Amino acid sequence: MSCSKVYNRAAIFLRLSHNEILGATKRYPGWWGSIVIKVFNHWFHRKTIAQVAIDLMFPVLCVILAALWIGRGGQLVLEKVAFYGMVFALTMIVLNAWLGIYRRDHNRTQNETRARAVLSLYLAIPLAYVVFALLSVAEVDRGFLLLSGLGALFATLTHHVYSAHSRKGSMLTRRVLVFGVGEESQAVSGVLRKHDPDIQIVGFYPSASETEFAVPRQAVLSRDVSLSDTAHNLKVDEIIVAVRERRGGVLPLRELLDCKLSGVRVLDLASYFERALGQIRLDSLRVGWLVFGEGFRQSWRRTSIKRVSDVVLAILMLLLALPVMLLTALMIVLENGFPIFYRQERVGLDGRLFKVIKFRSMRTDAESDGKPRWASADDDRVTRVGRFIRKVRIDELPQLYNVLVGDMSLVGPRPERPYFVDKLTKDIPFYAVRHSVKPGVTGWAQVCYPYGATVDDSIQKLQYDLFYVKNHTLFLDTLILFQTVGVVLTGKGAR
Repeated sequence: MSCSKVYNRAAIFLRLSHNEILGATKRYPGWWGSIVIKVFNHWFHRKTIAQVAIDLMFPVLCVILAALWIGRGGQLVLEKVAFYGMVFALTMIVLNAWLGIYRRDHNRTQNETRARAVLSLYLAIPLAYVVFALLSVAEVDRGFLLLSGLGALFATLTHHVYSAHSRKGSMLTRRVLVFGVGEESQAVSGVLRKHDPDIQIVGFYPSASETEFAVPRQAVLSRDVSLSDTAHNLKVDEIIVAVRERRGGVLPLRELLDCKLSGVRVLDLASYFERALGQIRLDSLRVGWLVFGEGFRQSWRRTSIKRVSDVVLAILMLLLALPVMLLTALMIVLENGFPIFYRQERVGLDGRLFKVIKFRSMRTDAESDGKPRWASADDDRVTRVGRFIRKVRIDELPQLYNVLVGDMSLVGPRPERPYFVDKLTKDIPFYAVRHSVKPGVTGWAQVCYPYGATVDDSIQKLQYDLFYVKNHTLFLDTLILFQTVGVVLTGKGAR
């Protein structure tokens, strides 16, 4: 390929802005039409997919253009330059994932986002130097390629910071119509506005049986116009069915089918929350949906692969963490004496009891009255060393032994004490479902929700645990382990 052709194609790519590329896809229904995309049985927001794609393509394009500019038409091995650019881009994508840059955390401040971007750029400098130092092409100035790669990274990180806190004119905004005007509709509108700013609720369409309105009257749409015509007139992308009673012809099935055939996605509450928020909400959950829906698959093959990966990774992590564990043990003894470890009965797979082992972070008389209590913020029972090792999660490292003996997995719902399990099982429906898989050292709820010490917190975390139990795969386990690194680095949710 000649240099002029490469320049022309690059120019065409650069003239297309991020929003133009994404906006063009909205005119064509298909796999990109949904706000989330399913990859290996896990849903990703399409903004995340777009960000990763740009982070992959833009640095490669920049180093190729830099190589062409330096070469001035000479004989260049563009494939080799592109390969090293790809290695650098993929490594930075992994690093950014560890730093949580791709996480859709709407509570994160702009300063926090900037701090992650600056840390990513700081770590990228030695990484880029190593990658491009290995490039053996005589015609190319490797220093200039390094600067072009870092420049591309700086541009993508700047875009991440801007797009994470900018809602103006987003081409990713989805227009949603909620079918129903009752309490469920009011609840879903509140959750959507809080957790997904890319959603625009265009209105609430009442069902034939609903007589009481829990949503604002001005947002209720007229039943004089059919549901399918309303969806067409308002250019609706998705319809969320939010009615409690569905029998007796409450749902206009024919009109919902017409909407679906015309390209409008139709989802019930449980399916929507599962895909968009990574949780299965209890207030929209029905037993039939659990029984007849996809997921909750357990097989000997999946169990065997998970067990082998748990053992291998646990051994590697124990070897790497051994110096830290020895130092921690010494600090515990010097501050508060023995014992070093803390053993406690927890509920595991199928409700079986086992002893979890952790570094002791509380005084020896923490529960001298025999009454179990959740840890709280600024808990006076926690020692100075204990406060530090809790913040960086060092106290959890001895649980790798529980993984090796088979009581726990690296990833799964966190094991709870029998006292709290008995209480929560009575108070929360479907709580026992989380015991259908092995408990984990880390889990989906731990990376998505901060530490909880109330029944309400347990309900929130159970919704994430149910999502994990339903959709757990080796790919999801890998994502959780990546995000756990970010949680540990930031000390998020530590008590």
